[in-house]
Amino acid sequence: MDTMNNYSTSEEIEKYRQSGRILAEVQEKTAKKITVGASILETAVFAEDLIRDLGGQPAFPCNLSRNEDAAHYTPGANDTSVFGEDMVKLDIGVHIDGYIADAAITIDLSDHPELVEASKAALESAIDTVHAGVDTREIGAVIEKTIGEFGYKPISNLTGHGLLQYQSHAPPAIPNIATRSGTILQEGQVIAIEPFATAGAGRVKDTSKWEIYHIKTEKPALPRIPRARALLKEMMEYKTLPFAKRYFSGEKIDFTFRQLTKSGIIEPYPILRETTGALVSQAEHTMIVTEDGCEVTTR
Repeated sequence: MDTMNNYSTSEEIEKYRQSGRILAEVQEKTAKKITVGASILETAVFAEDLIRDLGGQPAFPCNLSRNEDAAHYTPGANDTSVFGEDMVKLDIGVHIDGYIADAAITIDLSDHPELVEASKAALESAIDTVHAGVDTREIGAVIEKTIGEFGYKPISNLTGHGLLQYQSHAPPAIPNIATRSGTILQEGQVIAIEPFATAGAGRVKDTSKWEIYHIKTEKPALPRIPRARALLKEMMEYKTLPFAKRYFSGEKIDFTFRQLTKSGIIEPYPILRETTGALVSQAEHTMIVTEDGCEVTTR
């Protein structure tokens, strides 16, 4: 049984709260844009621009994963697709000086309300379980039990996570199923819990498609090719946080991204798809662990 000691100062906590307040407003306004026939690219850009207008920065590209895709879909620069009768996971990240809020809701255009409610209810049950001293095994067990009561399965190989400055996926992992070992949560930790529910096998696999990347190290070696070196310097603005290919422009942008990936300087986030092609719902909040519970920053 592991313990973590990621305490946050009062100044840091206030920045986490500010990020959460911005995220809640952006989520509410962006959700209204998600309708049948609406542009997926325009929706993502709307969310990211609104984050900046409200004084934050995107902690990662706006995710608009649909149907069997559970996570990591963001549109490319030339994406002309529109929402259909889809189950849409709206996953947004906001940061102020690297202090992150991360939250997701499912907008259901596919008429599967029970599946949406399963992940939402599991999240609320998990939040009720959080307090300093709780083992993450307990949280995973509550999530699995709640989703099971709706007749669905949690996604077993996706987890919630900790949040640290400029780290959107830090320890501890927060499982979505009952596990044999876990981590004891500590007062002052900031975590994101994100149950996924499905009628499928309850697992996701990597696809061969992606539009999101991150720099693998804080001090990458500069490539020799001038075009690649110039692009990497632009990317370093995001530190180790994820960014979308559509954030950048220039000559041979796709080729240069492939060069940087092949050299191991940047790494993609493949779209994650339910292995049987079943619909997936998601719900997520960020919270600060307190002595007797938690403070949800993203409501």
